[in-house]
Order: sequence, then structure tokens, then C-alpha cells
Amino acid sequence: MLPPVGDGVARWSVEIIEWIPHDPGAFTQGLEVADGIMYESTGLWGESTLRALNPATGEVTARVDLPDQFFGEGLTVAGDEIVQLTWRSGTARVYDRATLDPLWEHRYEGEGWGLCEMGGELIMTDGSDRLARRDLETFQLLGTVTATASGYDGRLDNLNELECVEGMVIANVWQTDHLLVIDPGTGRVVAAIDATPLVLDVSSASAGSQIDVLNGVAVDDNTATLWMTGKLWPRMYRVRLRPSD
Repeated sequence: MLPPVGDGVARWSVEIIEWIPHDPGAFTQGLEVADGIMYESTGLWGESTLRALNPATGEVTARVDLPDQFFGEGLTVAGDEIVQLTWRSGTARVYDRATLDPLWEHRYEGEGWGLCEMGGELIMTDGSDRLARRDLETFQLLGTVTATASGYDGRLDNLNELECVEGMVIANVWQTDHLLVIDPGTGRVVAAIDATPLVLDVSSASAGSQIDVLNGVAVDDNTATLWMTGKLWPRMYRVRLRPSD
């Protein structure tokens, strides 16, 4: 799925395979696909949700509204559970994956932005240039690494929504049209993904309606492709990663 990398920062672009409708009122904060179901976390005070979607149509098949004191952020599937971050409440909410019923909560210091699971651990962002490792069961902080990229002049902070794939972490960079691919063991950025084709297409498709930034990346293991979308976007895109020309 991921193109080859070298010693520097590889440059990749996205090839659009298809798009499906996406709720233009969804302020997307997290996205994941597991066993043929897409899960989405949306934000905004008083409007935050956890949703299950049909990835063939974009239809919302189940939905849970968060209490008004929570601003939904990134999420990940971990076995039979879903873990969803909140922005400034220091709370990670855990749900039963089959029913979306809330199970319990974890507490943490600082802000919650993005989350993914790798090798039985959670990897989390807080809007800085760091990736934090957390215990899957207790949410205890296990360590952090700082993103570094020799010769790369793009932003390394504002790391946002995450996806773990092939031993790497793909991170949206908030308020940009780029994502970074980061080695979570060292923090080294091995590639930068230019998602400008998606932004151009959705800007045209929105027909003047308000849209916000690119955010949301999920691996579809069945097809070895990625899904990407953005906050208030009317479309969600299945893409392949290609080395830039």
C-alpha cells in the first residue's frame, strides 16, 4: 500500500479511485474502517458524534451523540471496542463496537487530537509535533517521540488525525493539504503526501457551500487503499498513494 521510501522525505500524491457522499454537516475528526464498517468521529461543541457508516454508500447506519461538554476528536478501533478522544476535556471515551454503547472513560493530560492503534498500543497526537504512545488498557503514557524531517520545509506540528499502517503513522497536518508518514519508533518523517487533488475536487463539488480543512484518513485493508475526507466535506474519497512525478 505504501510506496517505497528512501533516506530522505519521499514525496507522494493521491490518485482518486472513487468518491461517495459524505454528510456535509459532519465536522470530521476521526475515521477508521474495520471489517467492512466505517467509523467516524465528528466534533463541535454540542454537535459531536460517533457514527457507523456504510463505506459503499456513505450512509450513516448508527449514531451516538456525545454529551454537550465533549468536543469529539480522533478515534480508533481496538478489538471489540472503539476509543474516541475529546479535545479539551482530558477524556477518552470507550464504546462497545457492536452497539456503540458507552462503556467507560480514561483520563489524560492535555488536548486530544488524533488516535490510532499499533501493536497493542495506542498512538496519540495533541496538536504538537509529538506522537505519544499509550497503554491500550489503562491509557497510561508510555513515551513520546518528536517528528523530525531533514530537508523538509513543511510543518511538523499541528499533527492531527492518525492512521496506523504497515508500521508507520499517517498524520493529517491541520490547516494544510498535506499528510506526513512518520516512523513512530524514531519520529522520522519518511514521506509527505500531497492531497491537493482532493481539495480541488471537493472545492468544485461544494458549489460555494462552506467547507473546512482536510481531515480524516482510514485504511481499507480489503482493497489496500485509503479513504480521506475533510470537515464539512460533501464527499469522501478512496485513493491510492503514488510517488510524485
